[in-house]
Parts: sequence; C-alpha cells; structure tokens
Amino acid sequence: MRHELRLLLLFTCAGIARLCAGVTLLVSEPYGAFGFFNPTGHAAIYLSGVCAETPTKLRLCRQGEAGVVISRYNRVAGYDWIAVPLVPYLYAVERPEDVPDAAGAELVAELRDRYRRAHLTALAADTPDGTAPAGDWIQLAGSAYDRTTYGFTLETSREDDERLIEYLHSRPNIRRFHLLYRNCADFAREILNFYYPGALRRSFVADLGISTPKHSGKALVKYARQRPELHLSQFVIPQIPGLRPSAKVRGVNESLIRSKKYLAPLLIVQPWVAATAGVAYLAAGRFNPAKQSPALCEPASLRECTTVPEPMAVSRRTGSAESLPAKPGLGAEAQDPPRL
Repeated sequence: MRHELRLLLLFTCAGIARLCAGVTLLVSEPYGAFGFFNPTGHAAIYLSGVCAETPTKLRLCRQGEAGVVISRYNRVAGYDWIAVPLVPYLYAVERPEDVPDAAGAELVAELRDRYRRAHLTALAADTPDGTAPAGDWIQLAGSAYDRTTYGFTLETSREDDERLIEYLHSRPNIRRFHLLYRNCADFAREILNFYYPGALRRSFVADLGISTPKHSGKALVKYARQRPELHLSQFVIPQIPGLRPSAKVRGVNESLIRSKKYLAPLLIVQPWVAATAGVAYLAAGRFNPAKQSPALCEPASLRECTTVPEPMAVSRRTGSAESLPAKPGLGAEAQDPPRL
C-alpha cells in the first residue's frame, strides 16, 4: 500500500509540476588542472519551476519541463549568468535515455559539440574552419562527465519564481565575475537568499570571507536543521564513468592544510599560517556533502529525484530504490530581493 501511495503521489505531482517546484544548491567537485590548484569546486542553482526561453532569458516552466541550472561564469560570451536545461547541463544530451553508461574524452567532446551546434552557437560560435571553439563554454553542457554533484533542495512558490525572473531580467546581464568576491558561490548564495533570506552567509573563519560551494552547502544544511518544517531534501548526481574521477570539494583553509603543494611551503616559510589555517578548519570548515544521506540520482530517475516529494530514486548500477524526504511549502516570508 505504501508503494502504491508513493507512485500515486509521483504521478500526481508530475501532473501539477508547479506544486513541486524547488530551488536547489548544486555543489560540484573540482576536476582538471584548475581544480588541482583551486579545489573549491563549482556552485550552481537548479530551479525546477523556471525554464530557459534562451540561455539568457527565463520564463516559468510549462507542464512536462524540468527546469534550468543557472550559474555565474567567468568567460562565456561576456555574460554574468547563463541558464541551461537540467539534462543538457549534466549530460550534454536532451533526453535521459540518451545518456551513455560511460564516456571517454572523445565522446564527451562530441556530445558537447553536438549540443553547442544545436543550442549554444550564440554563445560559442564555430571557428573559421567550422570546428568547436576553445573556451569555458564547455562548462554549460556535460558537467556529470567531469564531476560528481551534490544537491540541497528547498521548496519554492510560483510567485517567488516569477519575482526572481523579473529581477534577473531587470538588470544588465554582463560579466561581473571576480574569484574572491563575485564568484559562482556568491551568485548561488544570493539566489538562495532571494527565496530564503539569510539562509547563506560567507564564512570568515573557514574561508577567509570568500564564498565557497562547500561552505554554502554546510550553511544551507545548518539553516534547514534549525527549521525542521522546511525538510531540506538532498541528492547526489554521480560522475559518469570514463574520465578521471573528480576530487573532494574543499574550503579555503582546508585546501591550505590538506594539499601538500600548499602545506609543505607554508610549514617551511610561514608555519604559523599553517597552524592558524588548521585551527580555523577544525573550528568551522568540516563538512562532507557525501555523508549527508543523499539519494542517488541516475539519469532515468533524474526528474523525480530532484523535484518530487518522496520520489523513488532508482540506481541504474545497483537496481535499488531510495526515497527522498518530502518537501513542504515555502518556509520564509518573501522580502525585497538582495542585490545580486
């Protein structure tokens, strides 16, 4: 009976998608050369009730649509934020059934270029010889081939989704990125605070006042635990096998003391800095998103796993099912939007 009830809830919620909308903080692990030197990872926002008319124009989702991932980027066509539908953002394909079980570098590049040619040429045009351009546009499609991502979701209302769309459209969408004080985690923090004022703040102890994806996740979990009526739901989107596995996401002081490339020089030149960073990390920087009992989201169950109360998240690899906690209505009074 309980299984049938969950199935009924799933189909009912899928039919009235607006009742199941949410705002999700996505915390992605670092990868590649940049991730080696800056292991803080990437932060983005998934809005299940907001969709993209274009990568820079938003609207409310229609029935059957799965929402967008929106984030701040450094060097993508001069824009501050760009919105990409959830499935392409993660897998560079438009249907979950087209996601490969594994993908090496050649296949990943082919999938990204195919999606770029279909939807992103205004942001990343062909080179003179007709091939794909170099650049950061690859961050817009196929994130799950590079890294594992953790999601932390709270419910939203239709009215607040509309307010957010209006607000983002009311200001110039031009590049504002700065690694120290206007990075991707700053943008994610301000979007979360738009819906839940005061939910996220910078940590001056753990991260020297720099916004990081890891501390954003920690702060949101703490915020929800202090307000149990919100029922924060959590999930993990595993990296698709094929490329080098991504690394653990870290904060600023954690990076200094747990990375040999930084710790060894500090111990020799400025041991007091290393000691201070260690104390700060132990005091305020410990948080492991992988140990928050998240549900496993595979491509086939992605929409239900990320947007529906009490869905069954089925693992393609194990065949097992896991249920997510229910998500109640919006738990914070709407206030004037923060300055993004």
